[in-house]
Amino acid sequence: MIRLRIATVLAGLLCWATLGTCEEPAFDTAKIEALTGLKGSYQAAEVVFKVTAPRNDLAVKVDRIFMPPFMGFTSWAAFTPGKEKALMVMGDLVLLEDEVNPVMSVALDGGLQVTALHNHFFYDDPKVYFMHIGGEGKLEELASAVGKTVGKVKEIREANKTPPLASTARSARTRIPYRLKSLKPYSHPRARPRMACASSSGAERLKWNVAARSARKWA
Repeated sequence: MIRLRIATVLAGLLCWATLGTCEEPAFDTAKIEALTGLKGSYQAAEVVFKVTAPRNDLAVKVDRIFMPPFMGFTSWAAFTPGKEKALMVMGDLVLLEDEVNPVMSVALDGGLQVTALHNHFFYDDPKVYFMHIGGEGKLEELASAVGKTVGKVKEIREANKTPPLASTARSARTRIPYRLKSLKPYSHPRARPRMACASSSGAERLKWNVAARSARKWA
């Protein structure tokens, strides 16, 4: 009897330690996997089922360093019970330049919302964009819409194996100093007599900037 109680307590502690993974989800996760075509994992503590799609088809370099998919290049979608409807979804899709417009159209046509489109990295090649999606509705509708976006990406890449390159001439790193050299100091009418100092040493340029600020202050 004592051993049975100890075993029960240990089982309960194990479930608690694994964030409640012994609890069953309130929706059909197998159907979500079937409709999205992706494998997922259930987080009982947050009541969230998350499917992922690593972009293993890409060889992305950031500042000429190869970045594997787990370092920020994995599309995902998370499902949880909705507030007004049966289910809600939020996700982030990893896309190349030629994938953005077609995938966005598929997402919107499927009833999803596109809430953001931005980049996460500088000096990445090929250029990678991240499209945030969301929605609330029936499980079949949301999961099917997510699956269509993933399918659209595969369709585009099968038609064009070579992704668009971010740069074919100078890299972004060499363009930035060039742009900085083209910047001109602020010229205030009362600071123009000191304009010749701007082409001299750094100390003289600093004096000129101080004079310009003083002139703006007392203007």
